[in-house]
Amino acid sequence: MKIIIAGGTGQVGRFLASAFQHLEHEVVILSRSPRSDPWKTVIWSNDSTDAWGEEIDGADVVINLAGRSVNCRYNPKNRRQIIESRTKTTTAIGQAIQNAAKPPKLWLNAGTATIYSHRYDAPNDEFTGVLGDDGNFPDSWRFSIDVAEQWEAAVNQFKLSSTRTVIARMAMVMGSGKKSVFDVLVGLAGKGLGGTLGNGKQYMSWIHELDFLRAVQWLIERENLSGPVNFCSPQPMPNKEFMKVVRDTVRAPIGLPAANWMLEIGAFFLRTETELMLKSRRVIPGKLEKDGFKFLYPHWTDAAQEISERHARNIGFQPEMLESSAS
Repeated sequence: MKIIIAGGTGQVGRFLASAFQHLEHEVVILSRSPRSDPWKTVIWSNDSTDAWGEEIDGADVVINLAGRSVNCRYNPKNRRQIIESRTKTTTAIGQAIQNAAKPPKLWLNAGTATIYSHRYDAPNDEFTGVLGDDGNFPDSWRFSIDVAEQWEAAVNQFKLSSTRTVIARMAMVMGSGKKSVFDVLVGLAGKGLGGTLGNGKQYMSWIHELDFLRAVQWLIERENLSGPVNFCSPQPMPNKEFMKVVRDTVRAPIGLPAANWMLEIGAFFLRTETELMLKSRRVIPGKLEKDGFKFLYPHWTDAAQEISERHARNIGFQPEMLESSAS
C-alpha cells in the first residue's frame, strides 16, 4: 500500500512510518521542513496543496496526526495555535481527499479521548460514553473539550463517498522513546515524585505503542469500522494505582503525593495545565473489542514492565516487534 502520514515526525508518527516501511509499504511523510529519514518526505502547508495533494491522489491510506502539543499554558496565543494546528490541517487534508481523482480508501484522523466527560462511575465507550462536561469544570478543562469537538467537526464536515473515515480518540500512547510520556513518568518516579496526584481517583487511560500500531493495522484491514474509535487499553486505572505500578517498575522506594494546590503551583512553573493530570479519563475500546481485536497488553502492569525493560536499555520501538507479536 501507499500510506501518507501527516504529522509523522513525532514519536507516534515515526514508529508508524518505521513499522509500515518494514512491512514493505510505501511511506510518505508530510512535513513542514526537510528531513533525512529512510522514507520519503514531502514539504507541505495548509495554504497550498500543489505538492502534497498529488501524493494523496492515488494513495491507499491517509493518517493525520498533526497538532500542536497541549502540554503548555492555555493562554490566548497557545489556545489559538492548538485549535488551528488541528482544524486547519484536518480541513486541508479533507479537501485534498475530496479533490483527488483516485481518493484513498481510508482516512484515519487523530482525535482525543479527552472529548469524554470527567467521571469515576462508569467507563466511556463509543456507544454509551458521555461527551462534554456538566458546566462545572474549570475553564481550562472546558477548553480541552472544545478542542476535541472542533477537531472532530473538521473531519465530519466532509461527506466522502469513496473514502472510509475513522477518528482515533487517542489515549496516552506508552512507549520507551526519549521524551515520551513513559520517559517523563519514569523521570518523576526516579526523583521520588511519582506519587498520587490530587485525590488519586482520576482514571488514566493509555495504550501500549505496539497495540496502537496493531489497532491501526486492524482498522486498515477491517472495512466495517468507521467513525469514532477509542484507541486505549480496556483497563484504565485510577491514578493512585497507576503511579504505584510506575514506581514498582523502576523500583522507586518513595513517591511523594501532590495535592491539588501543589499541582497548580507546579503547573504554573512548568508552563502546563493541571487538567492534563487531574481530569478522569475513564475510556475503554468498545468498537475494537466488539469487532474482535485482542490486546497484547491490556493490563498496565504488564505493559509498564515491557516498556521499562526497553527503556532501561535505551531501545525504542523496533519493527521486528511486529513479527514477534504475530507469532
